[in-house]
Amino acid sequence: MEASHRFEIPRLPHLALHALPRVLEGMIAPVVVFYAGLVLLGLGGALITAVAWVYGGILVRLVRRRPVPGTLLLAALGVTARAAMAALTGSAVVYFLQPTLGTLLVAMAFLTSVPLRRPLAAKVANDLVPLPAAFLAHRRVHRFFLRVSLLWSLVFTLNTALSVWLLFRHSIAAYLWIRTPAVALLGATAVVISLWGFKRCVRGVTAATP
Repeated sequence: MEASHRFEIPRLPHLALHALPRVLEGMIAPVVVFYAGLVLLGLGGALITAVAWVYGGILVRLVRRRPVPGTLLLAALGVTARAAMAALTGSAVVYFLQPTLGTLLVAMAFLTSVPLRRPLAAKVANDLVPLPAAFLAHRRVHRFFLRVSLLWSLVFTLNTALSVWLLFRHSIAAYLWIRTPAVALLGATAVVISLWGFKRCVRGVTAATP
């Protein structure tokens, strides 16, 4: 039983290097591509370039015979639907409002999991780094993931509030260039806090194991 509480936690620099290409491809590049299309080609051109960027990523992986992540396929479907709605309404706000509402639903899911005593943060963590069942069942670990679920609920709620405020009170350019770094900073801060707390929790559980 003692061994089930001992496992290696990836170091923060390793996690950062692993996540950096995904952040660039999934967060930074789409903003640059959409804004360039908006400035040079108008809303229609921006929507086309945004869709082309996602499908281009899929095509490159197919040509290189690399697996296409399911998340990328879902992103392609989502972007297509968003672009179609924005094109029909002629509003860039519609394009960005849909994922914002999705973010709010995620915040509610994290929050709802707390009173149900089934912290969503534990499931997410176990998907990223498989954790021993005995470790997850520990009372201290369960309490930690309840708190982290509250933290991420707050993060996604702030993300939603900032996005809605920028969308309806400022220009699309301001939305793109203010929201992107703000959300990235907010998320990075939450990740650091979560990892720091998780390491403390692991040390505490391991020290208490006879």
